[in-house]
Amino acid sequence: MNRTVLFDSPFLLGFDHTRALIERAAKAAAESYPPYNVEDLGDRRVRITLAVAGFTPDQLSVSVEGRQLVITGERTAEDKTYVHRGIAARGFTRAFVLDGGLEVDSALLDHGLLHVELVQPEGSDQVRRIPIRSARDSAG
Repeated sequence: MNRTVLFDSPFLLGFDHTRALIERAAKAAAESYPPYNVEDLGDRRVRITLAVAGFTPDQLSVSVEGRQLVITGERTAEDKTYVHRGIAARGFTRAFVLDGGLEVDSALLDHGLLHVELVQPEGSDQVRRIPIRSARDSAG
């Protein structure tokens, strides 16, 4: 992949992982199945809702891998003969890049919709002051 000029700045150190996350997010945005909503619930909470009609809880998986929320649906083969098949029966993997402080709170499957709620705990955006030592203090 081409290296983004933004990340070549000498003021942005250690952003290789961030670049990879942006590239994954761009790839995921190009996919359209299953459709989803992202809802701001206020009070530092977000809900992602995916339309997963026909999937059972044991066919769905929600996990966090690093800073990425990964939702997977796996279908088992059916022994049915269809005259018309308009309902998608394929599996999927949908990934969302998370802010460093976001945590998955819960996942609920309700009437063909998978709701995944995320929360950003209080204090996750606090300023941390770094103490400065003197070289004289360190000398033996």
